[in-house]
Amino acid sequence: MPYEAEGKLVKIFPTENKTATFSAREFVIEVPDGNYPQFVKFQAVQDRCNILDNFREGEKIKVSFDLRGREWQGKYFTSLNAWRIERAEAGTGATSADAFPDDPFPSYSDAPQPPASTQGQNANFDDLPF
Repeated sequence: MPYEAEGKLVKIFPTENKTATFSAREFVIEVPDGNYPQFVKFQAVQDRCNILDNFREGEKIKVSFDLRGREWQGKYFTSLNAWRIERAEAGTGATSADAFPDDPFPSYSDAPQPPASTQGQNANFDDLPF
């Protein structure tokens, strides 16, 4: 089941080769949570280790991850496996002004006005063809 978390990238660790065929890279993000921010550690594995190369500590990011759990010798471990990282939007739920430089919706002042000769005669003028 995929999850998402958004926060500030606090720490990027170097890639570790756990075995001859398995590598992992950990990173920490600060997730705001009321008065006490949470520092959450994620890991990227195998070919996903290099997705962190395009990011720097201090950037706001959004992490898509899977929650993994396993048992080993009577102990239980949980991993947050990141599979996508992207820069966070500037606002919460709003699009950035740079995302849509050409406004497809004209403002009210750009709307067509009735000819000056008919304005006083017909107060209910509209320019609809039907």
